[in-house]
Amino acid sequence: MNAAVGMATPQAQQAYAEYFSVLGGQPVHHTLANHWARVVEMIQAAETMVNLLNDPEITSPDIRTVPTAKPSVGIGVVEAPRGTLFHHYETDDRGLIRKANMIVATQNNAARIAMSVERAAKGLIKKGNVTEGLLNMVEMAFRAYDPCLGCATHSLPGHLPLAVNIYNPQRELIRQLVQG
Repeated sequence: MNAAVGMATPQAQQAYAEYFSVLGGQPVHHTLANHWARVVEMIQAAETMVNLLNDPEITSPDIRTVPTAKPSVGIGVVEAPRGTLFHHYETDDRGLIRKANMIVATQNNAARIAMSVERAAKGLIKKGNVTEGLLNMVEMAFRAYDPCLGCATHSLPGHLPLAVNIYNPQRELIRQLVQG
């Protein structure tokens, strides 16, 4: 949303304006504001769906073209709550998938996730003292980028398999917290 000049539907535009008004204008640099930005995008998606459902061309016989030849390669890009998903498939002569390559948002955001997790951990741990809620706070740092990670790993919030290693200035492991 930082790169957008507005939204394409009226209610989403109103939510967009409120988002930037409350958060101090454009651009917003608050990592956890990603969740609010997703809500604004979902409002636009819902309004767009209503518009499409009321469009008589949506049921036109020309809406889909059925292939006449066997496809051998298929590539798709889909925007989802966790980010952009890239799919690449190759098939054999019978049309069976023989190769599939998927690049998910977690891979695209890996560097930012690592930086946010490190920043959260360093901000929460002082003099080796770790509060009970530390792992949940660290989990929050990467869920801002990948809210679906729990579903992808079949984990509920607060139950994600996670380990935090705490080192002293000499890089010696002094404590390990394990969750899940």
